[in-house]
Amino acid sequence: MQYRTIGKTDIQVSSVALGTWAIGGRNWGAVNDQDSIAAIHKALDEGITLIDTAPVYGHGHAEEVVGKALKGRRRKAVIATKCGLLIDQANKRSLAPADIRTEFEASCRRMKTDTIDVYFCHWPDTQGTPIEETVGELTKMRQEGKIRCFGLSNHGPDLVKRALAAGPLACLQEHYSLVKRDVEKELLPLCGEFSLGLFAYGPLGGGILTGKYTEKPDFSGKDVRQFFYPFYKEPLWSRTQALLAVIKQAAEARKVSPAEVAIAWIMKRPQVSCALVGARNPAQVAANAPAAELSLTDGEMERLTAASDAIVG
Repeated sequence: MQYRTIGKTDIQVSSVALGTWAIGGRNWGAVNDQDSIAAIHKALDEGITLIDTAPVYGHGHAEEVVGKALKGRRRKAVIATKCGLLIDQANKRSLAPADIRTEFEASCRRMKTDTIDVYFCHWPDTQGTPIEETVGELTKMRQEGKIRCFGLSNHGPDLVKRALAAGPLACLQEHYSLVKRDVEKELLPLCGEFSLGLFAYGPLGGGILTGKYTEKPDFSGKDVRQFFYPFYKEPLWSRTQALLAVIKQAAEARKVSPAEVAIAWIMKRPQVSCALVGARNPAQVAANAPAAELSLTDGEMERLTAASDAIVG
């Protein structure tokens, strides 16, 4: 396993991290809590230290599972969770100081911890709270020792710049993969300029870059791959198949999986602290962890990027 430091902090995280959206029990099909706990244990055994979660994943259930899995193992893990979607108020987006405090306490109760290592604002506030007030409150919580560092998730460059001017922003969490590269336009350069760590979520495009789908699947309306990841619908489905051919060619040449190639492509960016890869069982964790050791050549990167360009434009 390889490790990287988050921005200007002293916090090191595994380059491949475990995302827990799927283990929340909603939007990803059936899930078994014992399998989820075993997946977290397997991640720690593989050297994966960062466990990323959020209250909205299963309306608190993912955090509860993380808490159970880390019983007696808390010191081995770096926990990242989020605030800003009020699950008891129909996911209202609020980053008001009082709401942040309330959410923090609830997350700590569910995960049975008194400190959160990386605390993200999940989505921008829609209630009129200035980002400066939000950052001011998070800065206080950092000074109080409640959180070790904080960042923004799914925020645009203007809000990121305002946050940087208001306090010690450490990192961003953004959707980034071979089929989703918007972050390269403004946010990735900002990470380089201000030494922000980037947590890349969705590096496998909701599973499509694993290459396991040989025919276009039909997910239910509640499945996240039906509404959050557009790659399973035309015209992106057909375009992605051409990219997958290039990924599979690289994987076969290296004797690795397509997923490892897709993750390794993300990790070639020096601004990226970690790739957040979801897993619902130990076998999925074991399959993805080796990507941390795969270093693609410049030629491989160029071929993959060129194939990706046909999708992202």
